[in-house]
Amino acid sequence: MVSELRLTQPLSFWGGLDPKTGMIVDRHHPQYGESIAGRSLVMARTRGSTSSPGTLVEAIRLGNGPTDITLLRPDLTVMAAVKVAKLLYSIEVDVRIHNDG
Repeated sequence: MVSELRLTQPLSFWGGLDPKTGMIVDRHHPQYGESIAGRSLVMARTRGSTSSPGTLVEAIRLGNGPTDITLLRPDLTVMAAVKVAKLLYSIEVDVRIHNDG
C-alpha cells in the first residue's frame, strides 16, 4: 500500500524539493524532511518559481517523485510536470482534482 503525504502548505518544488532524494528541503515548510518518493501526494497547490515543473520532472525521472498527486484545484506547475514526464520519459503520474466545493 502506498502511503499518503498531505502537504499542509503550498510547496515550491524549485528550492523546496531535492529531486535526487525526493526530500522536502525547504526548512520553513511544515513537512520539511519528509519524502514524496513513492508516495501519494495530496496538496492544495504549489507556489513559487516557473522552474518548479523542471524540478518535479527530474524527481519523477529519477524515481523519486510521487506515485500520484491529488490537488484541490488545477495547478499549472503539476500539470506541466506530469505531461513532460510522460512525453519525455514515458513515466505516468496520475493527477486527480478533488474539489470540495
